[in-house]
Amino acid sequence: MNLDFQKKSYHKRFPKDGIIRCIFFCEFHHTAGPIISCQVPENYISKELFDSISVYIITKPELQRSTITVTLENYKVLGFPIRIDNKNYKRNAFHFNLCFVCDSDARTVQYEHVVTKFSEYLMAMEIESRFLSTGNSNQKLAPILRQVLDDLNTKGECALTEGPIATHLKVCQIRSDPIPVLDHQVPVFIKQLPSHQSDLTTQQVTPYIDGFNHIARIAALSTVDNNLVKACVQNLAYYGVVALVPLFQYGNVYCSTPKLRTLAHDLELQKRCLNYVCRSHRQPPNLRDVFRMFSAMSRGTTIRDLCSRYNMANLRINERKLVQFGVLEGLITRIQKYPIFVGEPSDLEKSFTGSCSVDEICCATGVTAHQLEDRLERDNNVVLLCK
Repeated sequence: MNLDFQKKSYHKRFPKDGIIRCIFFCEFHHTAGPIISCQVPENYISKELFDSISVYIITKPELQRSTITVTLENYKVLGFPIRIDNKNYKRNAFHFNLCFVCDSDARTVQYEHVVTKFSEYLMAMEIESRFLSTGNSNQKLAPILRQVLDDLNTKGECALTEGPIATHLKVCQIRSDPIPVLDHQVPVFIKQLPSHQSDLTTQQVTPYIDGFNHIARIAALSTVDNNLVKACVQNLAYYGVVALVPLFQYGNVYCSTPKLRTLAHDLELQKRCLNYVCRSHRQPPNLRDVFRMFSAMSRGTTIRDLCSRYNMANLRINERKLVQFGVLEGLITRIQKYPIFVGEPSDLEKSFTGSCSVDEICCATGVTAHQLEDRLERDNNVVLLCK
């Protein structure tokens, strides 16, 4: 299976963690009050802006040695205020805060432990040699802040070896809770499975993950307990190895999304699309035909209708791959059908509550989608919700 397009396209659909726009070091000066002693890039945070938030940056004792996030209209400032008590300092204490600045809508939780560790490293340097409070702190700190800013943004880690003290900073990805996995969902590989992450259950399950088998079918084919298959796929989805897409059936209805217009001008997307949806790599389809297929997907039009209207084989398009690419890339979205029974229900009709989709009912009852939809169309007591 070609995973190149999936690895790139799937992750484009989800917001990335915000990069660090600026790092600044501020302190409480015994006469001038809170000031920024050093920042990279220079003048990124203006004096006026800093003065307006300094009370939250150089804080009272109750908030010291705690991660603090201040969100403004254009910026999000993350810091870890520290106070070092020593009678050799003016006012018997040295207050400072090392802050990361990101975009206001960026995700910054992954930087919290980095800010904490970096601040404690500077605190150790100060206790060891008065690194921060003597001499020109801007001249000494600027190269360090620039190195941390560049390395964390490009490599996600940075090694600091200033003086006798060394430390290693690393941005660790903070993942959300695992998504629930349902019987009718279909796992699709979006990147190669690392060999060291393959336990016995995973080895039994992964051969049947082909982008079209749903969870219940994978459990039956692999002879692995259904709950174990769900746990395995949930783990693979958590680590970004697979994505979950709706079950493909010719009676399915899809709608194109506004993102489809990017296919008209994104050359990389076009190349990946044609490579993925072709029936043969020796004869890729025409981009115009592929775009026309996506554009023709609308409410009330099934994949079966499209296959009848257009000869996909003559167009050199694999309709199953076409749908899979479109869903993963966000070019199309599935319109689910939810039956509601308004009369006296039988055993099967008890599931027609409007909360279960046709896919879910088929997986739970063993009735094929074609049989179920045929029955729904003939029954005047059934109302279909499509959404």
